[in-house]
Amino acid sequence: MFDVRDSEHQDDLDRLLTETDDDKISKRLTFIKRLYKGATLEDAADDVGRSSATATRWARRWNQGGLGLLTPNFGGGRPPKLDEDEQDELIERLRDGQPWKSQEVQHLLMEEFDVEYHPHYLGTFLRDLGLSYAKPRPKRPHQPENPDEILEERVDDALDEDEQPHNKHAGDDEEGWVVEEDVCTDGGTVIGFFDASHPQPYDNSRRIWYVDDPHVERPLVKTEDSAVGFYALNGESLVTFTEDETKERICEVLELIREQNPGKRILLVLDKHGSHIR
Repeated sequence: MFDVRDSEHQDDLDRLLTETDDDKISKRLTFIKRLYKGATLEDAADDVGRSSATATRWARRWNQGGLGLLTPNFGGGRPPKLDEDEQDELIERLRDGQPWKSQEVQHLLMEEFDVEYHPHYLGTFLRDLGLSYAKPRPKRPHQPENPDEILEERVDDALDEDEQPHNKHAGDDEEGWVVEEDVCTDGGTVIGFFDASHPQPYDNSRRIWYVDDPHVERPLVKTEDSAVGFYALNGESLVTFTEDETKERICEVLELIREQNPGKRILLVLDKHGSHIR
């Protein structure tokens, strides 16, 4: 049981409950009255639909300043702001539930911290706490931590002159591997990214609040048709649609890429899809 101190306002609870038409104030007064009736903090909080954390703050404010702190707007005063400890708690709550819309942050502040900021000031307050307001970048759950380093290393290895195909590994069958002199010429190398994508049913256009790096982890979405593309950095790009991503369909796309970029070595940066590397 939470101990509430005797207050000069204790006798006014019933009268104030009758007079007020503010639901927020009514819930706070009802909560304090339940404590005086012997209810536990958790039961009193449950009676008015509030969390234990909010109930603890209400009880402490009542003990520290009676009605003046419990219902700061009742007498026309300014609403309380968050102290340093409450700001730290808010950051952790926001981190656990990120990302957040502005309206959701306002609701959290009101429900859990009894604080309401003007919408024009809310952004300033959150930025002062270190939050970012940005559009989320899709991030794959299995993306390596150092993709740039891996890409640079593999590109350097692929551009090394060699007498055998660069994707031929020790232990591979000897049959089927051909280095065509009329393809690997001195005409240069076309470098591009090869990937299959799917229509994304998510809207990344809305900016939302993040405590950490603004991104969302999403698995690849499977749809009936795949958009397979070669995004060339210095050659001819290609985008086509296939019914599936079997190795036969992928090989057909590779032939189209060769037709678009004749007479040059083509360096493909592949993703991890099995049919792309077989």
